[in-house]
Amino acid sequence: MKLRNFRALYPAIPASTHKEAIRAGLGALIGLGIAGFLLSFLDLQGAGLYLIAPFGASSVLLFAVPNSPLAQPWSAIVGNSVAALAGVAVCYVIPDPVLRVAVAVGLAITVMIVARAVHPPGGAVAMVVAMNPDIATELGFRFALTPVAAITAILVLTAVLYARATGRKYPLRHFDDKSPFQTADRSPIERLGLDEGELNSILQQYRQSLNLGVEDLARLIGAAEFQVAAHRAGPITAGQIMSRDLVTVNAKTPLNEVADLFRRHGFTSLPVIEDDGRFIGVIFQIHLIRRATEDALRLDRGLLASMARLIDRRRNVPIRAIEIMSVTEPRATANTPIAALLPLMADGACDAVPVLEDHRIIGIVTRTDLIAALAHAGLKG
Repeated sequence: MKLRNFRALYPAIPASTHKEAIRAGLGALIGLGIAGFLLSFLDLQGAGLYLIAPFGASSVLLFAVPNSPLAQPWSAIVGNSVAALAGVAVCYVIPDPVLRVAVAVGLAITVMIVARAVHPPGGAVAMVVAMNPDIATELGFRFALTPVAAITAILVLTAVLYARATGRKYPLRHFDDKSPFQTADRSPIERLGLDEGELNSILQQYRQSLNLGVEDLARLIGAAEFQVAAHRAGPITAGQIMSRDLVTVNAKTPLNEVADLFRRHGFTSLPVIEDDGRFIGVIFQIHLIRRATEDALRLDRGLLASMARLIDRRRNVPIRAIEIMSVTEPRATANTPIAALLPLMADGACDAVPVLEDHRIIGIVTRTDLIAALAHAGLKG
């Protein structure tokens, strides 16, 4: 028998990085650690607050797959809670332990779907109650509130804070939420011409509504379209289109000098380097604007220098470039294909990508460079 006949047994989840694995595991450790510490420190077990096994399963979803619809706050808190209610209710009417477990889990699944709060650990919550009917006797329906809803809420709050601290988004952004720019327009990568109903229809057609959110589907389709557009441009690399004659600033450069360079050259970004030439970050014009006072309401480019001087006068020590630069922007090498750069710069979150070699900047790819490259490739095609 050929090995390909066993392909269905292969891992279905794509390989992830060690960094992501550690991030998820550490998050679960912190979440459950905080919950356990609060219970021990406040001595809340007498109030019905204690850890149960399903919270471990909830932690897997909250910290390992935070984008899943099954891991969102409503699904986690409400799903676990209504499952607990179902389990307690079954304990009151079914004495046989085997039948009680089966009915409790089945009822929990049903009520979670009806409540639009499917959360797989909820089945385990119902099963815990059904296997331990003393819980129903001692706590009754209060079990759904303490510990289930309370501890799940602690885990969710920890997941929200942990996601922000580690560069992830949780909870996920809904389809009709405002864009990162606080406007009604969706980000460029998600403007598909498909409305929420049509995207929902696609998910229902392929029975993926529990695995993928509408927002995720919009983002994935948009990213795929941009990737196809980049492939049509051919094997163009960052090294072929980057700007090489760079104007840089030192980490200690005062803001008034930074602003003067923006005004003189008309740039929207400036690389920041150390004295030894090592690249450490990028300053965008928006960084200067954000540090301006409320008196500097006009955001004209010609006012950047005056805004920087205004900031400096409000402090005893002038603000330096290193204090406002960004160090988290994406970076590239000369061999990075523009197919990898296009999605990064299309959503408006990044104006320029520095190109590095041995930790030193050798060029920078701006949005203008990228548009010119795509236009040139289109003319050749």
